[in-house]
Amino acid sequence: MTDRQLTILAALNLMVAVGAGAFGAHGLKRMLTPELLSVWQTGVLYHLIHAMGLFIIALLGARFGSPLLSAAGVVMFVGIVLFSGSLYLLSLTGTHWLGAVTPLGGAAFLAAWAMVALAAYRAQG
Repeated sequence: MTDRQLTILAALNLMVAVGAGAFGAHGLKRMLTPELLSVWQTGVLYHLIHAMGLFIIALLGARFGSPLLSAAGVVMFVGIVLFSGSLYLLSLTGTHWLGAVTPLGGAAFLAAWAMVALAAYRAQG
């Protein structure tokens, strides 16, 4: 994935995350239990943080030019889908088995950040 594609993906994810936060605060507040609303908000928080992570990876990719950073961006996006996506679905449906998917997203986040660290470590200069 190119730096440009990662930047677009980051911006779109930030847009979706902000929308999800607003939807949770205004649209779901009366529909969900406080526990499920908290689950939704956790999904939004990690979505926002890792969408910014995509943006940072795009900027670092432009600086370091490492293919490992491109891969890290893909892995981070998969983490967003698995982690935040599973929490969004769990909140809306109450289907608790989706909580078993969430750690896979967390593992993807950890792997992506490790890849960023490795790319920076390997960078010249």
